[in-house]
Amino acid sequence: MTSPTRTLTPSLCGLAAGLQPQPREKCQLPPVAQRGCVRAMVLGVALASCIQWVNAQAPQNQPQQLPAITLQAGMHNIRAQLAATFEQRQTGLMFRREMPAHEGMLFVFDEPSQQCFWMRNTLIPLTIAFLADDGSIVNLADMQPLSEQPHCSAAAVRYALEMNLGWFAKRGIKPGFRLLGPPFKRTGS
Repeated sequence: MTSPTRTLTPSLCGLAAGLQPQPREKCQLPPVAQRGCVRAMVLGVALASCIQWVNAQAPQNQPQQLPAITLQAGMHNIRAQLAATFEQRQTGLMFRREMPAHEGMLFVFDEPSQQCFWMRNTLIPLTIAFLADDGSIVNLADMQPLSEQPHCSAAAVRYALEMNLGWFAKRGIKPGFRLLGPPFKRTGS
């Protein structure tokens, strides 16, 4: 007559504690380790639920719609969405298939520094204007869709304005031209 076989059941607690799977009746951890293991499992389930909820809330591969302000470039008004947080700046104009002629996105940074941009997941060609605190254009750069080539400011700037490719050139706007609007500091009139 053979004895009944014992099944080896890997216990999450035992595995977490670095123990080998043992027959169920032999798998004993000290009470303190058991409580810690239960807490870790509960936290793990809660964390997984939170991650799933966050991923469900953030639409994937969708363009963002942000609050907008009006900027003036001479006689031209620009409706500029404001990308002021790290997450907003990181997404920028990604995933857009088109943008109206007089719209763009103004990237606002906390401190002036050299700013660099690329076109990962950006489907439309753009021209970027790197702007000084007073709204003066420091330099312009044309950027092609989906390119990861960096385009950087020629000096430390706090602002960058992305518009459809060629928007500035079609209007004769070049470095040194000053845009007006709420974020820009006014200099002596």
